[in-house]
Amino acid sequence: MSHTTNKPNLAVELAGLHLKNPVMPASGCFGFGREYGEYYHLNQLGAVVVKATTLHPRLGNPTPRVTEVTGGMLNAIGLANPGVDKVLSSELPWLAERNVPIIVNAAGDTVDEYCEVVRRISNSGLAQAIELNVSCPNVELGGLAFGVEPRILKDLVAAVRKHCSIPLFVKLSPNVTSIQDLALAAEDGGADGISLINTLIGMKIDLKTRKPVLANKRGGLSGPAVKPVAVRMVYEVAQVVQLPIIGMGGIYSGEDAVEFIMAGAAAVMVGTANFTNPYACLQIIKEIEEFMVREGIKDLEEIRGCAL
Repeated sequence: MSHTTNKPNLAVELAGLHLKNPVMPASGCFGFGREYGEYYHLNQLGAVVVKATTLHPRLGNPTPRVTEVTGGMLNAIGLANPGVDKVLSSELPWLAERNVPIIVNAAGDTVDEYCEVVRRISNSGLAQAIELNVSCPNVELGGLAFGVEPRILKDLVAAVRKHCSIPLFVKLSPNVTSIQDLALAAEDGGADGISLINTLIGMKIDLKTRKPVLANKRGGLSGPAVKPVAVRMVYEVAQVVQLPIIGMGGIYSGEDAVEFIMAGAAAVMVGTANFTNPYACLQIIKEIEEFMVREGIKDLEEIRGCAL
């Protein structure tokens, strides 16, 4: 008997998507995969999540827009991307040849923009799922983020749902009073799954200039510093929704990933770790498998949500 039959099963089913393992890069931390594709075959990943895509090309915020802080980094990139038409014509076809499930992060300033971006991606046949970025400011409502008010979020998800024939994940912002209320709103609106968390809002001040380091003043905090917050929010959301959850926030090791799975996540995304170690995702997949072997776990289902 070959030893391969004793290998633990890392495969996960995610709202109809079959992933060979639960690990994927987080949106915005992997570009469209080309740079990382020079380091390893992308089909070793559970899926690839591409950076936020908007209806029109965006240059993003002025620089400086990234800075290191204790336990992570702040970024205020501003959703820089070439726009949905370019993404569909040049980025996704290249990625589709890599034989790995593709999840496209979709963003917009208005409900109509979201719907149009989602419609084009959904109809292209190039993406296997969409992740809705609801941390965007709603220009019609004076810049309030779509993801901070349950009723507004539910209406957005319901509107987008009509244009989406593939699995729809909603990526929640942690900058809210009750993450459970927002998760329930996404579920009520017709989401197939929840991704969380997006970045926390932070700031760093330069002691010499006596001004904020980032041109945007505030930025999104990511990295190890946010992990305990992220684990707590995944744990809370898993108690109230029936949807699969993709957990993320400061995952740097297989043990970090397992913690999210024990909190109730079906899969995980790896973000900031990719910037310091291009092999981070592969290392984490390997470490999850090693943990399972060590602990005698045959399938991730055995530990999913065991902390609940």
